[in-house]
Amino acid sequence: MGYLRNDHLVTVDDLENLKEELLVNMRQIFAGRSEQPVKKWLKASEARKLLGFSPGKLQVVRDSGLLTFSKIGGNIYYDRDDLMALFEKSKVAKK
Repeated sequence: MGYLRNDHLVTVDDLENLKEELLVNMRQIFAGRSEQPVKKWLKASEARKLLGFSPGKLQVVRDSGLLTFSKIGGNIYYDRDDLMALFEKSKVAKK
């Protein structure tokens, strides 16, 4: 699409060409991006953020055995699949 002046009319074909150019450019931009892989193991702070839990609430859930974890050194890690399973187990069916 060439340069347009204020006194030029824009046709439907012009708009279609512009749309195609934009789509091609967007595809090129997004093709160059690499998606961040989803982390399997989350630190406690990341798990709290994902669940919306306070530190105390996460501790209570962990101590009750509802949520498994791994402790390496002083850090506690949670499996993302286990966090999602906690919600699946806790679903309440609508009556």
